[in-house]
Amino acid sequence: MYDISIIGAGVVGGAIARELSKYDLNICILEKSDDVSNGASKSNSGIVHGGYVAKHGTLKGELCIKGNKMYPQLNKELNFGYRKTGAVVIGFNNEDEKQIRALYENGLKVGCDDLEIIYEDKIKEIEPHINKDVKVALYAKDVGVTSPYELVVALIENAIDNGVELRLNTEVLAIEKKEKYFNIKTNNGYVRSKYVINAAGLYSDKIANMVGIDDFQIIPRKGQYVLFGKDQGYLVKTVVFQVPTEKGKGILVTTTYHGNFMIGPNAEDVDDRNDITTTIEGLEYVVEYARKSIPDFNIKKALTTFSGVRAISSTKDFIIKESKVKGFINVAGIDSPGLTAAPAIAVRTVEILKNAGVEIVEKNDFNPYRKPIFIKKDKDFDGKIGHEDRDKNIICRCEQVTEAEIIDALHRNIPIDSIEAVKKRTRTGMGLCQATFCTPRIKEIMAREFDSSEDDMDKFERERPVRVPIKEIKNIDK
Repeated sequence: MYDISIIGAGVVGGAIARELSKYDLNICILEKSDDVSNGASKSNSGIVHGGYVAKHGTLKGELCIKGNKMYPQLNKELNFGYRKTGAVVIGFNNEDEKQIRALYENGLKVGCDDLEIIYEDKIKEIEPHINKDVKVALYAKDVGVTSPYELVVALIENAIDNGVELRLNTEVLAIEKKEKYFNIKTNNGYVRSKYVINAAGLYSDKIANMVGIDDFQIIPRKGQYVLFGKDQGYLVKTVVFQVPTEKGKGILVTTTYHGNFMIGPNAEDVDDRNDITTTIEGLEYVVEYARKSIPDFNIKKALTTFSGVRAISSTKDFIIKESKVKGFINVAGIDSPGLTAAPAIAVRTVEILKNAGVEIVEKNDFNPYRKPIFIKKDKDFDGKIGHEDRDKNIICRCEQVTEAEIIDALHRNIPIDSIEAVKKRTRTGMGLCQATFCTPRIKEIMAREFDSSEDDMDKFERERPVRVPIKEIKNIDK
């Protein structure tokens, strides 16, 4: 019998698990896929948003600014990768300036103290490669970037170190409410739990339906991105937004935490919650609108395209509350700025559990720290391909990932059995050659470390989503 079962191992489920691991509770995470961060938490912008982005008076508005302020300390403890960049929301005319002033006023209401409206000279000082027609911008200094999948891995590794149990490949099929507990049917048998936290992302409405809750629906919204090499990163210093639309914050231009230039996403409501394909039409739209912000990027320098699907709630706000079914807590509809708000969502969820009757007693031995897997290399790093020292033996030459880092990833407390899982933890395959060089070498290491036959190494690969090759995108060169 668990005290609490968390359904979903994305950033929200991971943040809640890590926060609850501070207390004397018996907790498990149920995740249907073969790894953590396999949904929206993997394929998103990785932006730690400023508080101005969400409307005052909403949960999004309250928890976005609180979550933003938690990131520096969280990164000190968990080493997942975060840096503050600042952001500009740019405008071209008087109508844009009205929207920018509305964002500014909203930011003041939610408690932002880092906002400034700036004009042409200051904008170009901050962003030298900005479109010359930009007239006005909102400058938000507290915006940052993070590595979203590394964040989820870090949260859940630390939660496990502090006593949480993770069950991968465990899909929830049905939930029955008993008098004093929930009986959760999964593809791997039954789980009994006194409380259930529904953090199932795109499927949170389906999970809620299992206990008779039908007061919200999830609308899947796909966003497509283009990812470039680091050699284009000089073009942008902050995160550059255009004024938002009804469907979101519009096309942004940024560098990732690791320095890659990135543009996107668009916003398409889709029927298939698993649709992470990219399309020519969607990518051409992303490129066209990104050029309105930073005109001179070279599309031929793009490495890959990808997409993610975010969970839009029919309520238009986060749903974080105990449901009408006592002991069943919905943490649902966590679209943007959900990544930013996740640490604050976790704290809010603990308060809800307290009010629901859970006895919250702090542990004396909680360990907040987690060592990184991937280590950024400085100019003095003297690794090379084939080095006899595993700490210097380069396996991924594009990202300078060593054999020791791959071995570390393979033997941590989250079981992994795929090259994709190694990639999320170490950045193997994310460089110029897009895994051509390192994949067979990673397979050899995995076969050796897991005592598998080299004839069976293909089992470590997963089917990749359909992605449009860059060369097929037409009419987008400057």
